[in-house]
Amino acid sequence: MKESNRATIADVARLSGVSTKTVSRVFSASETVSAVTRERVLAAAKQLRFRPNNLARSLRRGGVSSTVAFVMGDITNPFYFQLAAGIERELAESGLTMILATSDDSAEGEQVVVDALLAQRVRALILVPVADDQGYLEGERQLGTPIVCVDRPARNLLADSVVLENRVGMRDAVTALTDLGHRRVAFISNTGHLYTQAERLAGYRDALANVGVNDSRPWERSIAAGADLDSAVMDLLSMRLPPTAIVAGNNRGSTAAIRVLRDRRDDIAFIGFDDFELADALGISVVGHDTIAMGRTAARLIVERLADPSGFTRQVKAPVHLLKRGSGEVRPPADAD
Repeated sequence: MKESNRATIADVARLSGVSTKTVSRVFSASETVSAVTRERVLAAAKQLRFRPNNLARSLRRGGVSSTVAFVMGDITNPFYFQLAAGIERELAESGLTMILATSDDSAEGEQVVVDALLAQRVRALILVPVADDQGYLEGERQLGTPIVCVDRPARNLLADSVVLENRVGMRDAVTALTDLGHRRVAFISNTGHLYTQAERLAGYRDALANVGVNDSRPWERSIAAGADLDSAVMDLLSMRLPPTAIVAGNNRGSTAAIRVLRDRRDDIAFIGFDDFELADALGISVVGHDTIAMGRTAARLIVERLADPSGFTRQVKAPVHLLKRGSGEVRPPADAD
């Protein structure tokens, strides 16, 4: 649906049986409107999927916003900033600007932030999905707003996406360990419910099954976001048959594993997923990828959708590669089972 088919303030006024001035007062939070009238206007606006254009004053008459919103997760995670850098660079080449917001990796926060940005009539949306359902955006997509999901695909929403080869990358990492003779390989990660972690866990299990380890659950630690990952690593080390190798499903898992292993054990092989600053200097083997290029790909999909909204939904898989730096090349003890 084209922008011209969006509901207008006049449409809301007709449906709710009030004047356009009254509708304007409702959306400007004027205290001169009664509670009953306010509720009637808001109900009509919701029915029509009307969003007040808060950028109208800054746009010339008949103009179109050149701003693309990027909603990322935890603001402290460097992965998201690299994505943002790639997105911004690619958009700039097409004369578009980026506005950045964070959901704080909260399912509840995702929709609140997205709705606030869409109320600004941004030209398009790039989203790192956190919630289990993005169906609340389907109406916006039908109204013509291009939406691209990055790092994870959307659920219950037709949207282009850019994701890593998560399963392949983790399978390659664990295969490198089993080729050295490891069989007791542990997996540690938080946010275990996310698509990325589910795919990486599946790749981990694939590789172990290939060498006859069909039940890896005793060595799996997929815990909730914000939980104590250090304690989870120490729990693994205290097992009767502790792992001879550990793989991490994300950079937070890597940080915890490295911190604990540095102080307690230097004979356990380790491979992380996602590269990080100083990993090469520390000799940490990782499954790496070009995060900036991933962001640029997401932005290109947006630009292509703006030029031609038709076409099938696409999922682009960004390649990953195992970087062998030393920590993942430690062989298991000779007496390991």
